[in-house]
Amino acid sequence: MLNINQLNLLGWQSFFQQQLDIDEWYNSVPVRVVEQHRNRLVVDSGSDTFQLPLTEKVSQCVVGDWLLLNEKHDVNRVFERKSYFARRAAGSKLEKQAITANVDVAFVLCSLNDDFSLNRIERYLALVNEAGCEPVVMLTKADLANDGLEKREQVQNLSSMLRVEVIDCHDVTLVNQLSDWLKPQTSIVLLGSSGVGKSTLSNTLAQTQQKTIAIREQDSKGRHTTSGRYLLKLASGAVLIDTPGMRELQLSDVTAGLEQTFSEIEALASSCKFVNCSHSNEPKCAIQQAINDGSLTERRFLNYQKLRKENQFNTASLRERRAHDKSLTKMYKRVQSQAVKFKKLKE
Repeated sequence: MLNINQLNLLGWQSFFQQQLDIDEWYNSVPVRVVEQHRNRLVVDSGSDTFQLPLTEKVSQCVVGDWLLLNEKHDVNRVFERKSYFARRAAGSKLEKQAITANVDVAFVLCSLNDDFSLNRIERYLALVNEAGCEPVVMLTKADLANDGLEKREQVQNLSSMLRVEVIDCHDVTLVNQLSDWLKPQTSIVLLGSSGVGKSTLSNTLAQTQQKTIAIREQDSKGRHTTSGRYLLKLASGAVLIDTPGMRELQLSDVTAGLEQTFSEIEALASSCKFVNCSHSNEPKCAIQQAINDGSLTERRFLNYQKLRKENQFNTASLRERRAHDKSLTKMYKRVQSQAVKFKKLKE
């Protein structure tokens, strides 16, 4: 029978419990993926941690996923996900790369030094909003900057509903400052570029000693050794998922997330005189009027256009790739089937 108290420490919620039938309740073992490696997964049942080979059944699993095992630790199935983060793979690869799953809150880290970028924050917000999670922007390295409140206001102006915190990742009192989110059964993911303080924040909240390297003066970036995704249990009862710094975050399949992130622009566009308004030089364009009266910055509108085009291109490209791969798979199966029939005829 399930030990709910132990599972709760891993972020177990009623969403997953409702997916179990009576037999599974008594004869199966739910586990959560806490580490992901090239050829194996590390999973935790609450009472034990062990490794699973990366078979076809779990090949698409990521840190945060819940699996249902039998008593021999064979995988019966993967639980339906509550949320899912993915991006287009970095570089020229035409494929989607999973980041994490089953997250409730996303801490989007951006340092107050040269890394600070409203455009990049909006990019991450589109990803988080698409996943249906609560975004919290963490402006880090407050101990090295004197304009934290000014930049906090800039980020807050993106949305009155957005929570923004200015933090020093080394501060041991952060547990109190971030208590609104560090609640039992809450799963939190850390997102951000390399060197913004994710590992340091993880160390502080979990009171662990993951290796970090001091900030480099010449480019204001820190260096750390996070090379994979992993899940940590916190004393508060929440769980924390750390991820490697992303040098590139290409958006794909985040149309709803973009609409939510730039909701005021979507509303303005619907008020334009012409349905097919390009928002450039048409008369009575609500967006251009907003830019002129200062209620919408040109920077924000241009970034909206850029991210929207990027999302449309990547979404279409990946859809074509998936259709092509599906067609190839069907062809291979047909050829194999014909080969088997031909062999039988020869016999």
